[in-house]
Amino acid sequence: MLPRRVGTPGSMSHPGSRGDGSGVVMGEVVRPRVLVVLPETTPSRHLVAHLSRSGFETLWVHDGQSAYEVVDAEPLDALICDLRSAHIDGLRLQQVARRRNPETCGIVIADRESLALATEAVRQGAYDYQLHPVNLEKVVAVLQRGLSHQRLVGQVSSLQRRLDERFRFQGIARRSSPWLRIHSQIEQVAQSRASVLVTGETGTGKGEVAKAIHQRSPRRDHAFVEVNCGALPEGIVESELFGHERGAFTGAAAARKGRFELADKGTLFLDEVGDIPLATQVKLLRAVQEGTFERLGGTHTHRVDVRLIAATNRDLGQMLAQGTYRADLYYRLQVVTIEVPPLRECREDIPLLVDEFVRQFATENGGRVTGIHPRAVHVLRDYDWPGNVRELKNCIEGMVVMCPRAGLLDVDDLPRHLSRRQRQLPGLRFRVGMSMAELERLAIEETLAAVGNDYRQAADLLGIGVSTIYRKVKQYRRP
Repeated sequence: MLPRRVGTPGSMSHPGSRGDGSGVVMGEVVRPRVLVVLPETTPSRHLVAHLSRSGFETLWVHDGQSAYEVVDAEPLDALICDLRSAHIDGLRLQQVARRRNPETCGIVIADRESLALATEAVRQGAYDYQLHPVNLEKVVAVLQRGLSHQRLVGQVSSLQRRLDERFRFQGIARRSSPWLRIHSQIEQVAQSRASVLVTGETGTGKGEVAKAIHQRSPRRDHAFVEVNCGALPEGIVESELFGHERGAFTGAAAARKGRFELADKGTLFLDEVGDIPLATQVKLLRAVQEGTFERLGGTHTHRVDVRLIAATNRDLGQMLAQGTYRADLYYRLQVVTIEVPPLRECREDIPLLVDEFVRQFATENGGRVTGIHPRAVHVLRDYDWPGNVRELKNCIEGMVVMCPRAGLLDVDDLPRHLSRRQRQLPGLRFRVGMSMAELERLAIEETLAAVGNDYRQAADLLGIGVSTIYRKVKQYRRP
């Protein structure tokens, strides 16, 4: 059922305007968008009409299933819903709306018999509750106060987000246990002068760890200089690191500073440090230990104060045993070692990263894409990502760029090798000869278990209504 829109034609708020508190889009006043979920009765019609006259863009649906569809598809500022009536579970609806947008201003309409449940709704995040019969002016006053609070919270959150991006773990959006441990290691090592070796597979985010260490260190106001040793031809690695004097080699028409000099008082990040030639490793060891070196073709000794962070996807211990890496340099580099796990070992981070990349690339590509459907996120979470975060980021960018429509990315927008994958549920209890009713129950129970009993996500994956799952589960639990 499509929502009934009540308001002046052309008055719809621009989705991109949400959260800035400006109240104006291209010279027009932004009308806050309110979803009303109430049965079609005369009091409901009066409420919807009064909201429209009071300056709100109002969407009206009469049942919970239609409300879920609107919450998924529409950017909302507020939700007013019946707490408990036929086909409407207001408590559950408020939970789903706040999961989609934590700043949604929620108001539940209750009767005196359900005051305890209304109080629980407020405890779970609803802004307020009102009793039948509804006082129209009071609802508008509460709604205006709640939206004002919403804008203030949004502004504070935006400020905090900008501060976090500037000062804390720049570029790292993770919450899995391995990354919480890495965050703690970053905080601890950042204040020291110790060299740090960051290890892990290609694309796991080793460079972001190095930047976060620098950003949290006393050297944050000085240069962070990065060099990918694996991308440099063997003949110019020494010149890149230590610089050269005029005439040091053919084509050296002028003296040039190396990366060590450019990083003086700051941090030098040597990526793919396992690819440095043996001949250059000797000079690198001296520079790391003593802070001194000579430019290529020069005799003057330069002294610098540099914090060194190195990274590699190679096994330096094995290279040491094979004689292709100097032991003294190896032990000097790995004073502190931070091991970055592959993405397949941190699957709980994937939804967070996906949301971040979708927002980033949607903004860069005109903002037509507004998010991603949960069922597509589940497919992304199940994939092993051999290229790790870099592969995931490139995948999301391609999806956003190639999406043929506005709105949510979905399974159809996934790359072909992902969209064809079948979701594998470990421990499936299928057996030959099961009835269709037994298969249905198995599918519902296994899907609920896989998504942590999130009924909405389970319904999305199974392609059925949330109310159907509630009804079936209630049926299964009957003695």
